[in-house]
Amino acid sequence: MSALLATLTPRLEPASTLAAVQRCWSSAVGAQIAGSARPLAERDGVLTLVCEDAVWAAELELMGPTLVSALNAAIGREALQRVRVRADGARRPPDGRRFS
Repeated sequence: MSALLATLTPRLEPASTLAAVQRCWSSAVGAQIAGSARPLAERDGVLTLVCEDAVWAAELELMGPTLVSALNAAIGREALQRVRVRADGARRPPDGRRFS
């Protein structure tokens, strides 16, 4: 059963750049970034990230070109041109945990 699900699952995912980024997010950007930010949307090559605070938002904006390169390499195509980052502590899970 698990072998069947493993072959079926990729076909059930939406065929979008956002889905591809979400699938490889942690491995492409590392645990520290993945624990503090997450991909929220993608439109016309611009990936919107939401993170827990303004300090992270500023840092990730500076890291934008590096993140774009790592993510494009991870998804196997040049789909992203830049990232846009917004701080939104209100999106933290109700129990106060960090994004992950």
